[in-house]
Amino acid sequence: MSTADSPPDAQHDEQEAPAPACVMSFNASEPSGAAGLAGDVATIAAMGAHALPVVTSILLRDTAEIFDQHPIDSDTVVEQARSILEDISITAWKVGFLGSAEGVSAVAEVLSDYPDVPLVAYLPAITWLDEEQQQSYLDAFRELVLPQTLVLVGNHKTLTDFLLPDWDADRPASPRELAVAAAQHGAEHVLVTGITLPNQFVDNVLANAQGPIAGERFERFEVSFVGAGDTLSAALAALLSVGAEVHEAVAEALSFLDQSLDAGFRPGMGNVIPDRFFWALPPGEDQEGDLPIAGEAEAPDFAEPEPSNRPPRRMH
Repeated sequence: MSTADSPPDAQHDEQEAPAPACVMSFNASEPSGAAGLAGDVATIAAMGAHALPVVTSILLRDTAEIFDQHPIDSDTVVEQARSILEDISITAWKVGFLGSAEGVSAVAEVLSDYPDVPLVAYLPAITWLDEEQQQSYLDAFRELVLPQTLVLVGNHKTLTDFLLPDWDADRPASPRELAVAAAQHGAEHVLVTGITLPNQFVDNVLANAQGPIAGERFERFEVSFVGAGDTLSAALAALLSVGAEVHEAVAEALSFLDQSLDAGFRPGMGNVIPDRFFWALPPGEDQEGDLPIAGEAEAPDFAEPEPSNRPPRRMH
């Protein structure tokens, strides 16, 4: 039977394009669009996947700082996730800020029902919470989320304070030492960002308990960003959602982050926001053809500001 002779429903099924990979993100909603769910949705879309955003908290912030938050009731968080999970198949999780220890517990319960779906857990700095809230949140995250985590992502200092709170050596903890500590709680890998190196460089290293696996070294920017960690972890989740190997996904996610920061913009009076759609922008007047890949262009003098408050390009 030809397509023309097929029933309308059959024709529709034959013509319908396959859906992209779907990534569920548990994260806070915040109005700057720099981080949280807005950052996750933009990043996952830029990577070619479809985001399923679940609101865990509402942050009151601008591009410079966080002022307050209102955690979402844990039952409501669960209902958001369950309603979609009964309808759509997902192939990766992204966990960001979960609002409270109760929120961590609620999300962890949902995650536990899908043990074969890879989980990227991003741990942001939460020093703006009071000490008791911080401690209860981190204890819950350590006990309930880490055992289910494929890759734990975080800044070097944040992960050191979280995984090795009694660290008092004269040298910084290595990525392997952080990975060993994470493995004791069940996490398979750590992706440690912002490791300070000499000559204005920073390192970003994927490691497990056996040692470093992959990484990328960047030259330090002269500006501050908001949303970099959410961008990196969401990009990684999107890549894992299509079956990429962890080390390959980390390398591509770091490259994506590098170029997003390189094209970053300052929409207000605070920090610079990553441009997750750098690849969709037309070439500038001084460019011909495709946009340059980070590392291929000569770095301009840092003393000379570029138009539109964009940070200077880096070479690595």
